[in-house]
Amino acid sequence: MDLQDADATVRHLIRDRDSKFTGAFDAVFEAEGIEIVTTGIRVPRMNSTMERWVQTSRHELLDRTLILNHAHLLHALGEFESIYNQHRPHRTLHSAAPLRPLREPITEPDRLDHLDIRRRDRLGGLFHEYAHAA
Repeated sequence: MDLQDADATVRHLIRDRDSKFTGAFDAVFEAEGIEIVTTGIRVPRMNSTMERWVQTSRHELLDRTLILNHAHLLHALGEFESIYNQHRPHRTLHSAAPLRPLREPITEPDRLDHLDIRRRDRLGGLFHEYAHAA
């Protein structure tokens, strides 16, 4: 465990009730003074939000990036969090981002002919942001 090296203070570990988490697993954390908190019984949606974020970050970022060290991992995850919450379209929000409302569509034909779209590369070109030029 390198929690002390990262100057992190961890008081709780929240986990589900999967049988892969044995008593020995819990004992390692309890020896460090970390309380184990298990999720509710028969509550399938309790972990769904975080599991979805972890799955998305893994498929879209970590499976496509060679992480060099701990600092690089924290930087990449911070950038991905910003992209995920401010620029990435979400299907359940009708293609808006959680922290950015969906803009009104451009319907005027004269404005459609003179669109100036700029692209900004993020994380070395792995992600692209598109915006109207000011």
